[in-house]
Amino acid sequence: MSPSPVRALVAANLRRHSRDKVGLFFMVVMPFVTIAFVGLALGGGASGQDRMPIGVVAQDSDPVAAAVLRRLETSPDLAIERMETEERVRSGVRTGALAAGLLIPPGSTELELVMTQTNGSGLAARSIIDVAVGKVAAVLEAVRAAQAAGASPAEAEALVRKAQTESAQVAVSTSGTESSTPRGFAYTAPANVLLFTFVNSMAVASALAESRRLGMIRRSLAGPVRERSVLLGEVLSRLLVAIAQACLIMVVSTLAFGVTWGDPLGVAAVVGSFCLVSTGAAVLVGSLVRSPSQAPAIGPPLGIVLGMLGGCLWPREVAGETLNMIGYLVPHGWGMDALITLTKPGKGLGSVLVEVAVLLGMAVLLLGISLVVFRRRMRTST
Repeated sequence: MSPSPVRALVAANLRRHSRDKVGLFFMVVMPFVTIAFVGLALGGGASGQDRMPIGVVAQDSDPVAAAVLRRLETSPDLAIERMETEERVRSGVRTGALAAGLLIPPGSTELELVMTQTNGSGLAARSIIDVAVGKVAAVLEAVRAAQAAGASPAEAEALVRKAQTESAQVAVSTSGTESSTPRGFAYTAPANVLLFTFVNSMAVASALAESRRLGMIRRSLAGPVRERSVLLGEVLSRLLVAIAQACLIMVVSTLAFGVTWGDPLGVAAVVGSFCLVSTGAAVLVGSLVRSPSQAPAIGPPLGIVLGMLGGCLWPREVAGETLNMIGYLVPHGWGMDALITLTKPGKGLGSVLVEVAVLLGMAVLLLGISLVVFRRRMRTST
């Protein structure tokens, strides 16, 4: 198979893509607008290891407040900021400076959590605060029960501390995917790599239908060009667009937002596998549609829906368990898990082999189906 026809076909396709100003806007500008706005809404962190700032109004002399604060300050995911007034807490939450706020009135066991329902960091902080408050409530209830049984306050506290010490000796280990999720740009950058790589690959699928409409494929096959060269040229054209989109978002996110991606080999394996999946989907859609206008009407909306299911539009902890399970039916869910895993210290390619294998399996399936459909289309169009 001569490389010249393949190079010529790839060059012709890329020249057509470069003249599409609307397509270039969605490839060069739109991803970074999305990363900036959504990343700021999620806290703006870039490393994935930033703590969520929580504003707290409480008095140290209050035993409930002191117990809750001690518990919250031990959380590795929270940065507790003591504040003087409720207004400062509410203002901080409203402007996004705080992920959430906690108001603890003196002498009361009714705590007020201040947050916005649209803030993903606030929802994540709420789950941590709920756990901390629940543990404090359990201790207070145990002390109250001991006193009711006849123990003095000092004896009751000693009994509860002893019970806590003994229970702390019981360790629970977890297996499978870790639940810690990065925030801010550290989340939106990998999410938008997957989202826009897939969506823009689907958008350029219209070029395949356009090639059939213009007779480019028919003229190529009429000359001394083999069918496999045409197939390879069309696949390489879409793959190069997908790789260019992913690399552009990763490089600019690193330089502009300070995003760290983790092990380069692992990231290359995940992103490369996902680009192959996107290419397979693009060739399949481009082969199935009957006119160039049908591809943009079907491909990008489908890509956005798959991105929603895969966790590219909001953190996984915001979605329910059912939606998270459905997300593993689409490549975005596996890609997000792999890219988030690689941002954690000590993680490399060996930590994401399962995700890469699943993505490669999806890519082989999609490319196989799309090439069969594309070959039939070529033969019926000649």
